[in-house]
Amino acid sequence: MSGADNPAFVGTDDTSLASGVHRTSTGHQNGSTLAANPLAPVGDAAKAEKPEKPPVEREKWDKGVEFLMSCIALSVGLGNVWKFPSTAFRNGGGAFVIPYLIVLLVVGRPIYYLEMVMGQFSSRGSVKVYDVSPIMRGIGIAQMVSICVVIVYYAATIATAIRFFIASFESPLPWSSCDVTWTGFNCVNSSNTGPTPAFDNSLPVKTSAELYYTHSITGEGLLTEGEFGVPDWKLTLCLLFIWVAMTVMMIKGIRGSGKVAYFLALFPYVVLISFAVYAFTLEGAGEGLKYFITPDWDELLNANVWKEAVSQCFFSLSICFGGVIAFSSYNNFSNNIYRDAMIISWLDTFTSLLSGALVFSIIGHLGHLTNETDYTKVVYPGSGLTFITYPDALAKFEHVPNLFALLFFFMLLTLGVGSCTGLINSVLTALHDSVPRLKSWKTVCVIGVVGFALGLLFVTPSGSKMLDYFDYYGVQFVTLTSAIFELFAFCWLYGIRKLARDIQFMLNRRTGFIWRFCWRFLTPILLIVVLVIGLVKSERPKGIDDVYHVLGWLIYVGALVPIPLWAWFAIRKRTETTLRKRIVAASQPLSDWGPEGLDIRKKYLEFCSNYTPIESRWARLRRVFRRNDKSYRVSV
Repeated sequence: MSGADNPAFVGTDDTSLASGVHRTSTGHQNGSTLAANPLAPVGDAAKAEKPEKPPVEREKWDKGVEFLMSCIALSVGLGNVWKFPSTAFRNGGGAFVIPYLIVLLVVGRPIYYLEMVMGQFSSRGSVKVYDVSPIMRGIGIAQMVSICVVIVYYAATIATAIRFFIASFESPLPWSSCDVTWTGFNCVNSSNTGPTPAFDNSLPVKTSAELYYTHSITGEGLLTEGEFGVPDWKLTLCLLFIWVAMTVMMIKGIRGSGKVAYFLALFPYVVLISFAVYAFTLEGAGEGLKYFITPDWDELLNANVWKEAVSQCFFSLSICFGGVIAFSSYNNFSNNIYRDAMIISWLDTFTSLLSGALVFSIIGHLGHLTNETDYTKVVYPGSGLTFITYPDALAKFEHVPNLFALLFFFMLLTLGVGSCTGLINSVLTALHDSVPRLKSWKTVCVIGVVGFALGLLFVTPSGSKMLDYFDYYGVQFVTLTSAIFELFAFCWLYGIRKLARDIQFMLNRRTGFIWRFCWRFLTPILLIVVLVIGLVKSERPKGIDDVYHVLGWLIYVGALVPIPLWAWFAIRKRTETTLRKRIVAASQPLSDWGPEGLDIRKKYLEFCSNYTPIESRWARLRRVFRRNDKSYRVSV
């Protein structure tokens, strides 16, 4: 039953005060049950019972700006600077940008605002938030699977950034000139700013920055066909370092990460804007920018581009992973999340476009150096694109290139840490909401050890192929499917009218027609169409044997198994007489669903009893015009 009809929200004043318990980090505690039960033992009988251990109060952000900065660090991170340029390049540059912007407006922003609303209103993490409809709780578990995959390969990407950061202390930069051991290519020094030398053979032309990445960093270029390789020891040490550092940060809790978020959110913009001033002046950069901003209208009918745009939208904003819900759950109840959602979504779009413009300007310059107009032949459009284009540009800096290289790769490090710790926080919140007895530091240590062990897969010479493989099967389709179920749970089972009512109570703000239409119809329909067409026509990761693609689909199905499994558990626990009644009952909010704290719940119950939606501006204008029209008729 909904909160408006739910007697468990409040009880008699005596029982409410006698219970003396309140919400904890695990969700709503037994205090709601006591409040609902006027026959709970009191007086001597209550004293005879063994007293319960007082619950620990849920942590909160010290200031609203800490929440904003933490969400910026979570949402504006590697998904924008590292993943967006490679995804855009792989899908044709300007052919990808238009679908991406459309998806951001009709999918990204509505879901981002919705997840903020649900997290702040309920003060629950990404699994417990489905107390709003217990039959759908498996969605949170499925999203946890995707989060874990992303965390593991994000950490491996940060390890690569650390490896480049350490190499940036060498003078000259080690990727600025060709190495004699890089055979089989016509190598062009990345530090070269003049015309490309002529070669008298048919070998492919590569820059020293690309060969340094594929041969000296990952070892991918040294593999023969069919080989997998072993973890690189230098990258392994970097991976160990980043997991130790993140573990220490996470042990300090949400307040400690809030303090660090100021730096994690703001420092990258200083570096990106400074870098842009230089990159846009490189010779040939204009052609690369033209390739980035020129739309290919025929590609709007390409299902794979739309699927990639939706997936990139999820990565850029970190939606449908649970992080936004988890961070919002630590907010004060009346925090203005509408303002925060607008700021973060616009900033996210700006950062993605800025990063894309930077990378494509450098790709244009590389095309100029290699006399190649087909940019897909200039550099391989894979996950390592950022670690090829940016180092190439850094090698051309005339003054203190080492300093700029150190700043840039430190920026990638901070972006990665901000995104990764935010996702780990969502996992911690879900675990502690479900099992409150877990010790935080023990949980963090286990996550660190398991994350490091799994991350070894991505620091092998085949790491980039493994990244594309697990991203395709374990993240893209899983998040797309879980997003559809999430919208169904929040906007259909719980209902748009109740959402609008809760937003009005929490923010004193009316939910407009556009939000309602997107949440209930436009966004889920678009996601369903993209999912169906993507499953049929999308391009599978290349360089992978067919047997592993079968395993990949099993990973996808296995990640979604919790959704029907938890639905079956929820239905089985019900005591209604017929299956239909059990399903209906399991779809309704739990008895303790709603805001935390009895005072707020009492006010919420009163509000629900007398709920009247705020009039829209158009309704107010129509009423004024009618009144003026009547006055005019009377005077006539």
